[in-house]
Amino acid sequence: MYRILLVCLGNICRSPMAEAVFHDVLVRRGLASMLQVDSAAIGRSHLKEKPDRRAIACALRHGYRHIEQIRSRQVRAQDFLECDLILAMDESVLRALQRQCPQDAQHKLDLFLRFAGHDGSLDVPDPYYGSPEGFVKVMGLCEAGVTAIVKRLELERPVRAGD
Repeated sequence: MYRILLVCLGNICRSPMAEAVFHDVLVRRGLASMLQVDSAAIGRSHLKEKPDRRAIACALRHGYRHIEQIRSRQVRAQDFLECDLILAMDESVLRALQRQCPQDAQHKLDLFLRFAGHDGSLDVPDPYYGSPEGFVKVMGLCEAGVTAIVKRLELERPVRAGD
């Protein structure tokens, strides 16, 4: 099983939205038994909380019900050992992960949008202090990023249902 961890500051907006999108895409494409996706925070301020109500509302409007099952957690030392890929939602989160990550696991770290091959800014903007439109923008980035990442992984590691 290939394991991906998505990380943002509090694990209540960006990373759970991306996790919810990933969950739906993997189920639809029959890949849920081959790829496991989770999300976590670098901070401790929202541990065990549900995602932000605006993130939940946005995800539900887009049909991603899995977001209701997510609870915030902090990145753990074993994540660096157990995960195959750890994707940060912005540069500050990536730098924090690089400080925590053992040297022999640094190759697992990347930015979500860079790994997705995104053109333009590589930071998924934090919508927490903004308007509901910020959550819609983040959802669009998550959908495009997840689609690109799944395609990339299918090319790099042929994962198909029944394998």
